[in-house]
Amino acid sequence: MNIIEIYKKYHLPENLQMHMLRVAGCSNLIIDNWTGQEIDKEAIIRVCLLHDMGNIVKIPEDFSKEEEFIKIRKKYIEQYGTNDHEINLEIGKQEGLIEKEIMILDGKRSRKNEETLKSDSYERKICAYCDQRVAPDGVVGIKERLEDAKVRYKDKPLSVWSNEEKANYLIECSLGIEKQIMKHCKLNPEDINDNSIETYIEKLKKYEI
Repeated sequence: MNIIEIYKKYHLPENLQMHMLRVAGCSNLIIDNWTGQEIDKEAIIRVCLLHDMGNIVKIPEDFSKEEEFIKIRKKYIEQYGTNDHEINLEIGKQEGLIEKEIMILDGKRSRKNEETLKSDSYERKICAYCDQRVAPDGVVGIKERLEDAKVRYKDKPLSVWSNEEKANYLIECSLGIEKQIMKHCKLNPEDINDNSIETYIEKLKKYEI
């Protein structure tokens, strides 16, 4: 089953599909320009393509007035609960991610940027970095993306981004991860953009999971 068929199976809205495709596109571009230690390329792409399958529960109820969307979101919550990260892991397992890939998916979250910076896993670093480069409307610089996260989540008391000091430290860690990746890659950060990943996205729509 290709990734678009999987997205349709879970009734994901197009903006969520595009987010995951863009993240995978960024990772694919890095992989094709990688000069560092051997990495598990397929694991990186598979994790990126499936990393936010549960994010439909984070989408506000009033995102769409369409009755179909409201029904789908309600069904998700009834079946999986409201913890989007746990849903990501659960659906990842359902769609065939192996234990190593689940560990990457679990570890790549921005709240774990300090651990990712210190990690030996470049699979984890690349997945985390690419996710943190993709804003709702496309690929942006890492600092711009995470400064936006500070604004969007500042009023959510349980979010790490609501704590200014912690958020700034996570941004510094993310910039450190970027430096680590670029050291082993024939790219500069600005080379990763919407135009440079466009052809990858079209190919990834046919990717078989």
